[in-house]
Amino acid sequence: MPADLTVLVVEDDADVRLGCEQALRLEGIATRGVGSAEAALREAGPGYAGVVVSDIRLPGQDGMALLAQLRARDPALPVIMITGHGDVGLAVQAMKQGAYDFLEKPFSPEQLVDATRRALEQRRLALEVSELRERLAGREKLETRLIGHSPAVERLRRLIADLAGTDANVLIHGETGTGKELVARCLHEASQRHARNFVAINCGGLPEQLFESEIFGHEAGSFTGAARRRIGKIEHAEGGTLFLDEIESMPMPLQIKLLRVLQERVVERLGSNQPVPVNTRVVAATKADLRALSDAGQFRADLYYRLNVITLELPPLRERREDVPALFEHFVAQAALRFERDAVPATPAELSALVAYPWPGNVRELRNLAERHVLGLGCNPGQGGSAPEAMPLAQAVEQFERALIADAMRRHDGNLSRASEALGVAKTTLFDKVRKYGL
Repeated sequence: MPADLTVLVVEDDADVRLGCEQALRLEGIATRGVGSAEAALREAGPGYAGVVVSDIRLPGQDGMALLAQLRARDPALPVIMITGHGDVGLAVQAMKQGAYDFLEKPFSPEQLVDATRRALEQRRLALEVSELRERLAGREKLETRLIGHSPAVERLRRLIADLAGTDANVLIHGETGTGKELVARCLHEASQRHARNFVAINCGGLPEQLFESEIFGHEAGSFTGAARRRIGKIEHAEGGTLFLDEIESMPMPLQIKLLRVLQERVVERLGSNQPVPVNTRVVAATKADLRALSDAGQFRADLYYRLNVITLELPPLRERREDVPALFEHFVAQAALRFERDAVPATPAELSALVAYPWPGNVRELRNLAERHVLGLGCNPGQGGSAPEAMPLAQAVEQFERALIADAMRRHDGNLSRASEALGVAKTTLFDKVRKYGL
């Protein structure tokens, strides 16, 4: 019997409850007991993997009401009802409402164990089918997130799918623009943590004086301006995934604190000596050679080995050129939706040029080029975004500006105040631009 499948016995008569628990435990079945429907609802919360055995007659909320609430939460949850003499009519009603089976008092330990084993087996099979469906759905989702059919991408998708059932720390290594954060998000979405937060932070984009507070949090009064307690990114990612990009930029003193989080699963906020338990998976990314940095004393070796449980190597785009056409088509479709333009396909000659180009900026550079293509600013890689000769610079700038403003207004539902704030311009300036471009 799988260790994660348990039986919850709900019975207000302590002697009967303890007898049921003992009979099941003697057969190696993990069992817990409670005396009320209210306690059962707390124990068998969302995601409960097991079976419920409940008396129909309970103090307060009765077993029929409990059955209805449990089935509303999880229609596949097997619930075995216990009835007294003369309650057979209620038992039949319970079966019609979705109960798995019923036992009439007095029943033997063998009857209880037999019904429970059958319910547990059904539960196990249902959970396995559900997990298989989730994995298949996850693989299909990976196809739409990680674009391409090169051997490198196919291998990456397989690795992410294989890692779905593990909480092991992952280190993603790749050049700038290869899609490290996208891969981290795919790891999160494929894992059992997918319903909780994915929190990303760029270690190279934070001033050192703010780094500790941002990641580990702080207590009120811990430094000037700390008026109240603030949880850090690690706690914000509780139950989910924390993505640390450019991990090589993390200051050395804070590497020690991160190491403790990984080793002991606790975090200490700035200004506090009280450890706070955390359940956060850490995925780190780097474009540097962390092994070389640790050998040179520029990165803690113990942290490197703690992070480097599993390494995912992301190939540069120049090493998977066969994926360029599919990626470009995907980015063009995205840009067309964003800028409300037509998704004009690239010509065969343009595609040949795209495939031949070495892409020093990798996928990020290709995405930027696709956006310029949609805006009518050319499809020549390596041009750095300059407008084609046939279009005057002023006209190109106006087209780009209009597209950006239209996108901001759409994202903020036509609200000038929010759109102007997002664009970083005065509200009056944006109003004039909207009127100028007929938006």
